[in-house]
Amino acid sequence: MIVTRFAPSPNGSLHLGHAFSAIVAHDLAREAGGKFVLRIEDIDGARSRPELADEFREDLAWLGLEWDEVAPQSARIEHYREAAGRLQAMDLLYPCTCTRSEIAAAATETGPEGPLYPGTCKRREIDTSQPVAWRLDVERALARAGPLEWADALQGVQRADPLALGDVVLVRKDAATPASYHLAATLDDAADGVTLVTRGRDLFAATHVHRLLQALLGLPVPRWHHHPLLLDADGRKLAKRRGSASQGFGLADRRRAGEDGVLLAEQLRLHRFPADISLGDA
Repeated sequence: MIVTRFAPSPNGSLHLGHAFSAIVAHDLAREAGGKFVLRIEDIDGARSRPELADEFREDLAWLGLEWDEVAPQSARIEHYREAAGRLQAMDLLYPCTCTRSEIAAAATETGPEGPLYPGTCKRREIDTSQPVAWRLDVERALARAGPLEWADALQGVQRADPLALGDVVLVRKDAATPASYHLAATLDDAADGVTLVTRGRDLFAATHVHRLLQALLGLPVPRWHHHPLLLDADGRKLAKRRGSASQGFGLADRRRAGEDGVLLAEQLRLHRFPADISLGDA
């Protein structure tokens, strides 16, 4: 049975890009007689606002979607810690104290997610009695896991290349946000029985790392469906950090203004978008 998911973070209101992603996942599951689940990814420290989870539910219902809800990330902290402990026991993690500005200044290469970490802390002793992040030693992890592949529904079989993202952070320095997206999402999808990970193409590169983590932790391997993104008039993906939800694209505002959410969902399915919105890869 196909199980897909929509996994928003309650650090800002949903916008049309979220609606499109949720609809794609919902419809893929329903067309196959499968299950569509909602997971609230609420471990973004002080930025997480619990009240937004209820707003999300209202938005999805307004769009005419039906779902099964699974445990939020805040209920899974020990699960993340246990997995990180297993990776540490394999000698695959190392501590890091570098800031983003230090990494940007020292990096000599750029990857899909920005400046590649140059391995500064891999080559020095770190006092772990102080707050540190823990990075995955990707080269060592690949040597342990061997060659890997994964399959995308739209782009076919891919050879896993996590080196393109460098030594990513798996455990954040901030104790309030113990797991990075890479670790948490990989563990959550396995725990929730997700068989088709549906998300935007902006996360395509991250899947290379997730496939490696699945191999290291003995997790089931789903298929992926990386759909195109909704872009604004400047060709940039709609994003919370750029205020897309407050620029006429927010679901809650449109719902409260009396717009027909079911009709909006049908228009999005037909790729009939509001003015200044287009579909692309960004």
